[in-house]
Amino acid sequence: MDNRPYITCRELIEFLHLYLDGELPSDRAAEFERHLSVCVSCVNYLKTYREVIALGKAACRDWDAPAADEYPEELVGAVLSARRRET
Repeated sequence: MDNRPYITCRELIEFLHLYLDGELPSDRAAEFERHLSVCVSCVNYLKTYREVIALGKAACRDWDAPAADEYPEELVGAVLSARRRET
C-alpha cells in the first residue's frame, strides 16, 4: 500500500491547467491521478472545468461569422458594440 500523502483539493485546483495541458512532471501528474481516484468532488470539478473550456472554445471559434438566426438582434448588437470598445 502506498503511504504517501495525497495532494489536497486546493493543490489539485491550483495546478489543474498544467495537468490538463500535459505540463506537469510525470510524478506530479501521478499524484493528481491518485487524488482523483479517491475524490469525487475533484472528479466532478475536473469534468465541469473541461466542459467550460470546451464551451468557451466553441463560443470563440469565428468572431467574424454571421450570427445565427436564433440570437436576438439586440443581443448581437450589444456584443458587437462591446467588442468594438475593447479593440
